[in-house]
Amino acid sequence: MESSSTPISGLRDITREAVRTRISEVAVDLFAERGFDSVTVEQIAAAVGISARSFHRYFPAKEDAVIGDLTRWGEFVRDAFVSRPADEPALVSLRISLESLLSQPGGDEQRSKRTMRVLTSTPSLRARNLEKHLAWANLLVPVVRERLAGGYAELRAQTLVQVALACFDIALTTWAESEGTDAVELLRRSFDALAAAQEL
Repeated sequence: MESSSTPISGLRDITREAVRTRISEVAVDLFAERGFDSVTVEQIAAAVGISARSFHRYFPAKEDAVIGDLTRWGEFVRDAFVSRPADEPALVSLRISLESLLSQPGGDEQRSKRTMRVLTSTPSLRARNLEKHLAWANLLVPVVRERLAGGYAELRAQTLVQVALACFDIALTTWAESEGTDAVELLRRSFDALAAAQEL
């Protein structure tokens, strides 16, 4: 019985993710065209061909259709960090872990840029993005702290994680507004600027 139920469960997961992706794509297109505050959940649902109630099964609020799954990608970065060599500087490991997230295959670059532009377009989305940072920090700080020797490890871990996330945001915001630039390269340049600032 278990062998027959596993594929069905997997198919349901794939189908659910496909629906989430479709809702998100339609929502971002509407937000980019009309402005985030001018688009309602009901309008998004109608454009997708579902009810508003069904929309909320996939996204608690319309902000989440832009931000995406807060936990999954935070866990991805955390796991990438944990897989790095234990003697590697923590900030280097954070940069490489964030690079690995940006290097995930299969993304539509222009759509991702549009999503980033929508994300920075309104206060409620920027606030939701801050919540994402806090959720990611909660995942990352404990594993970074384990890497640090000496006193004030918690404070130092918090600082390193928040600095890394700030570099990540700056790189993505710059990337979304530019042409012919690579997000990973911009992330590296952002971290390089941080390192150079330490020498001023």
